[in-house]
Amino acid sequence: MKNKTFMVLVIGILIIFTASSFAETTKLKQIGRYTLVRIKGEVPTAEVMKILVDKYAGDIKYGFDVAGYGDVYLPFLDQIKAASFEDTELPIGQKFMWMLFRSRGKVKVAEDLEWAGKKPLPVFVFKVQKNFKHYTFMIPKPCGNIALVKVEEIIPDAVCDIQVSPVKANINDPISVDMSGSQHAKSMEVEIFNAEGVKVATQTLTPDSPKWQTKFDSPGEYVFKAKALNVKGTPSTNACEAKTYINAPPTCKLWTSCLPCKNFVGRPITIDASNSTDPDGQVTKADFQITDETGAVVDTYTDSEGPFTWEKVFEEAGTYSITLVVTDDFGAMSEPCKLDLEVTQKTLFGVADIGPTFAKGSHGNYMNARVGVNFFLVPNRLSLILEAGGAISIGNSEAWKSFFLTNAILNYHAGSFFIGGGLGYASKVREERDGDTYLLGDIGFEIFNNYTTAGQLFFETHFPLGSGREFSKHHKFLLGFRMLF
Repeated sequence: MKNKTFMVLVIGILIIFTASSFAETTKLKQIGRYTLVRIKGEVPTAEVMKILVDKYAGDIKYGFDVAGYGDVYLPFLDQIKAASFEDTELPIGQKFMWMLFRSRGKVKVAEDLEWAGKKPLPVFVFKVQKNFKHYTFMIPKPCGNIALVKVEEIIPDAVCDIQVSPVKANINDPISVDMSGSQHAKSMEVEIFNAEGVKVATQTLTPDSPKWQTKFDSPGEYVFKAKALNVKGTPSTNACEAKTYINAPPTCKLWTSCLPCKNFVGRPITIDASNSTDPDGQVTKADFQITDETGAVVDTYTDSEGPFTWEKVFEEAGTYSITLVVTDDFGAMSEPCKLDLEVTQKTLFGVADIGPTFAKGSHGNYMNARVGVNFFLVPNRLSLILEAGGAISIGNSEAWKSFFLTNAILNYHAGSFFIGGGLGYASKVREERDGDTYLLGDIGFEIFNNYTTAGQLFFETHFPLGSGREFSKHHKFLLGFRMLF
């Protein structure tokens, strides 16, 4: 039992000794015996060493793999071509991580080394960068072996870059934020402030997703303040800011030259948008639309030049809705302005007519003139005329007297043509006769009508009423021009 315990103790001591022996740094006192590449002649220049590295690329790759640094091989091979070699000396006692050498034709790796020669070792030193690490390599001049001196983690400061477009936009237009130009960033942060300095939005971006879109529902200037953070979370220190301006939409003002527009059918009405304004620009266009009581569009008009007015003539009475939208010089449109407008048609006119009158056939010639009123019971369809006047005898014998007459006429209109009838009274045309009550017929047509005035040519026939009033002895014919005003 004692022998077994002794043996276990001896084996344990040997293991500890062996492990400590392997963990010790190998002191390298001379170099040049086990060369990785073959160097002929004098000590080569840095350019010659680069050529040799390229020539022995396969062996070097194998050595990097054995050393456990295979992922550094490609950056090494690529960067050494343009690397700046430092011609220096490795001091005595300088340790380095590993060295590639060749023994019996095979590439091998010696790890955890220390230069223990009698004097400093002349070497070429250069650095290779991969991700955020710097690998310091050396090539001893006497042999061309490749050694890794140290690995340093280099975390560069993040550099922030922000691009915002467009620099001016309308409300709710998309605003693009692009931070893809930031460097050495693990993440990026954007804060947005309005013109009053109030933070209105925050967004975090990454190098894989460096773009973002937003929008604003209020006008004014917005400032984008950004920063980039490196892998340690340290924020960038360079200025990183952008701005955009959200255009304020215009405000419309709608006005009409009459409200309500009584008796304005056929007359021009001014629809006015000239008082519309834009707080940060100018109004460049006004769009008008008129709809009737059913919502059907009656007319539209666009005015692209000030003062943004529209002279509109309504040909029918009714209640109309006028809608106005104005546009500014950046394309922003106002909220609609709306106005309800009642347009009525003139129904009561003064009337005057004049023309020749033939009383009782060809026995009495007269010139007739009357004045009165014309009232449209139904606009453009049914009218009532009440008028009175006199007829002056022309070229008749003294037996024929000038007379007074008055009448009421109801006319039906079909476009410019009209026809109707009514009642009238005429004073006596001869001394021995009494005045006549008569039926009349009226027919004619309009020669013009602008809704506020009209001119008509007409023909009237008077039929006497009462016993003993034969048509052949008591009729009258009137031909004339009637003016409505």
